Amino acid sequence: MRTQSVNSRNFCHSSLPGHEAPSSASNGGIISEIVYAPDQPVLEHLLIPLLRQLGMQSRWLLWLSPQKKISRHWLQQAGLPLNKTIQLHHLSPVNTVDAMEKALLTGNYSAVLCWLSEELSNEEKIRLQRAAQSGNTYGFIMRPENKTIDRLFSTLKIHSRLYH
Repeated sequence: MRTQSVNSRNFCHSSLPGHEAPSSASNGGIISEIVYAPDQPVLEHLLIPLLRQLGMQSRWLLWLSPQKKISRHWLQQAGLPLNKTIQLHHLSPVNTVDAMEKALLTGNYSAVLCWLSEELSNEEKIRLQRAAQSGNTYGFIMRPENKTIDRLFSTLKIHSRLYH
């Protein structure tokens, strides 16, 4: 497997010419979709450092993973806080989207991670984006790539208000 170095930077509206800094009353929640190949360590390389940082907040980390249960040992090795991590893993795909929307709306979570096997409809994407903004929460939708499509590159979709 070939790996690629990724530089991550934090950008805010004020760092771009012609954009005002967001007021403290504005909501900063966002939804990102990560499409991955099952044999790629996307979680370890991309999300774990971000989740460690978000785990320092007073809010919780929520994992909605219908197929698998995350082990406490793995969470400890990843450096994620056991005392602020919740996992729900016996949900149907339809209930998973609804559960994610409700969790995002509460504002009790710094991040909500959701594993789905199918792409969301535009209506579901809009619902989740509004919920993330309302709860000022990061939402990550993890989806394995479609095996029927031969992809030359891995896909990472990051949705941002700065570019859309």
